[in-house]
Amino acid sequence: MIARIWQGRTRPGMGESYYEYLEKTGLREYKATPGFRGVLVLKQQAGDASEYVLVTLWDSMDAVRGFAGADPERAVYYPEDDRYFPAEERRPYVKHYEVLANG
Repeated sequence: MIARIWQGRTRPGMGESYYEYLEKTGLREYKATPGFRGVLVLKQQAGDASEYVLVTLWDSMDAVRGFAGADPERAVYYPEDDRYFPAEERRPYVKHYEVLANG
């Protein structure tokens, strides 16, 4: 199993509305992708902003490519993400880890 980890920090005051948007975009797309095994959505307040960490679990790197495309190391962003994240917080890459234990 593969864990894909993405991090981002929202614009001030956008933490709650970002989660609602995430449910309609990334979370929905994850669930529709074959080989998706689950997601942890982590949030921490950082002053007026919210820091998010998404840990998605996948059967394999091929399953990750089914979601992320040919370059799975690149972060996937959606058209309205600019509304929630300043340019300097749009990290272009994610990390992948082999999951050795789960549960």
